[in-house]
Amino acid sequence: MVKALVKYAPGEGNVEVRDMPEPTPGPHQVKIAVHAGGVCGSDLHIYHNDIKLALEPPVIMGHEFAGVIAEVGAEVTGWRVGDRVTAETAASVCGECVSCRAGNYNTCAQKKLTGYVYHGCFANYVVVDAKRLHRLPDNVDFVAGALTEPLACCVHAVLELTRVAAGDIVAISGPGPIGLLCLQLVKASGAYAVVCGTSQDAARLEMARRLGADQTLNVQQVDAVQALRDMTRGEGADVFFECSGAPAGARIGLEMVRRLGQYTQVGLFGRPFELDFELIAYKELRVTGSLGQKYSAWQRALALMARGQVNTGVLVSHTFPITAWREAFRVFEAKEGLKIVLTPMRG
Repeated sequence: MVKALVKYAPGEGNVEVRDMPEPTPGPHQVKIAVHAGGVCGSDLHIYHNDIKLALEPPVIMGHEFAGVIAEVGAEVTGWRVGDRVTAETAASVCGECVSCRAGNYNTCAQKKLTGYVYHGCFANYVVVDAKRLHRLPDNVDFVAGALTEPLACCVHAVLELTRVAAGDIVAISGPGPIGLLCLQLVKASGAYAVVCGTSQDAARLEMARRLGADQTLNVQQVDAVQALRDMTRGEGADVFFECSGAPAGARIGLEMVRRLGQYTQVGLFGRPFELDFELIAYKELRVTGSLGQKYSAWQRALALMARGQVNTGVLVSHTFPITAWREAFRVFEAKEGLKIVLTPMRG
């Protein structure tokens, strides 16, 4: 038996640490000894039962992780015990829909995720299909490697779905882990980055400056929309990434982005809200949503980490054992830290 953090029933809360059977890999799977697992905003949505993705309790939570292969299935080739790895979250897709056939399995309507439907990484071990494995670069430690999944999400949003060019003025709403990863990708693309946050985000805005933000704006202290217009001769931002998951961020974004500009929704709101959608027509905006990641984004994310062009480890502010998950979730929701990592109980 192993200690694991389990969403044991639908509804608000219904999460606790339980003893669970130690998993065994199938013929095409590997068993991974988890060294670090990142707490994602979606884990809080699972806790509060407002996630819109398929969720099938009881299930071990957690989908951002890095570790070492502990056991290899009988028909797995190319991998061996001791390999340092991370893995994609799409545990199961239909393989037949238009999305899957085009290689965009991250948008498969039948997709089932690790940590949502299949047992996740907030445990000593996690079992995944070998086809979802990625090798962790030698110069990336396990804590930094646990953030490969959110970085791959940001690569998909910034580099695959949005056209960011050198010299663009790019605004980012929400200086949390996702926003700060998007910032690093925007800077790697040669753009001018403006990160927006609130007074509660003071430490996070400082981190944004450390990571290369050209300007930060506290939207509670300045008129952020006017500030962008002032720096762009009245035009506004070329590109806007909404990473906060706050309705106010979306509203500011549609105002802030210039005519014929790009708006990409990355954060999850968890509820419906009113929005002046007509601005999309009046400005002829190119608007897209970004959901998860796929193989190409993982490969680019790992390459950027290996070359030191993106630093994920610097975002980790707290590490807790799985048994301290309540405090970890509290710190996350209170914005008292940045990225929170859980470690398994050994022995």
